[in-house]
Amino acid sequence: MLNALERFAPLPLQESWDNAGLQIGLTEVEVSGALLCLDVNEQIVDEAIAKGCNLIVSHHPLLFHGLKQISDADTVQRTVRKAILGGVAVVSMHTNMDNARGGVNFKIAEKLGLENADFFVRKKVGDVECGSGVMGVFATPVAADDFVIGVKKAFGVECAMCNELLRRPISRVAICGGAGDFLLPDAIKAGADAFITGEMHYHVYSGHEQEIQICVIGHYQSEQFTSEIFKTIIEEQCPGVRTVIAETDTNPIIYL
Repeated sequence: MLNALERFAPLPLQESWDNAGLQIGLTEVEVSGALLCLDVNEQIVDEAIAKGCNLIVSHHPLLFHGLKQISDADTVQRTVRKAILGGVAVVSMHTNMDNARGGVNFKIAEKLGLENADFFVRKKVGDVECGSGVMGVFATPVAADDFVIGVKKAFGVECAMCNELLRRPISRVAICGGAGDFLLPDAIKAGADAFITGEMHYHVYSGHEQEIQICVIGHYQSEQFTSEIFKTIIEEQCPGVRTVIAETDTNPIIYL
């Protein structure tokens, strides 16, 4: 299964600071079930064990840095300990899945009903073409207020952080799931009418009034459908493996 995931999103596509791939466990163990999620925490491990899954496939890695001990000192150590004691392996597909064709940003484009989705910032890693962001078009351009309403509905969010509403129809939409404000200049250069991401720094919103419609929906919310990508890959490439999309909401941010 790990091979299937890495064929879809090869590990060399990840950013230099990332830690995608096998996090915990042994590769030769037979998989009883795979729990698919965005983040890994103690509650996710509990859900995996309760549902008879000895593998967790997450988007965000549990381990970004090396551990000097495994105790109960913090949530990462407790989660590692619980996974090992419970016989649960953990695999993470992070920025390699962000950068892969058919990955996170393509899924966002699909949920929005965008057509002709493709990279708007392209790069090559070896012989593999990849990119940090995706742009697609609406078959029929939409007004800015309808665009924001549609995004909120598609991602189940009650509010979106936007700049001044654009006073022209929106057709070309650039996308970067997660923290994507680094791609805003590229989206503008590529001729996007709107830019969707999960989070942006405060000052980045300024200075783009009537240039591009910014729509920020939350990091977790923007990437929430990544588990569907995992499910499709595993079901197509490893048809005998049971897959379960996690029910645990791991978003650490609450909205009051």
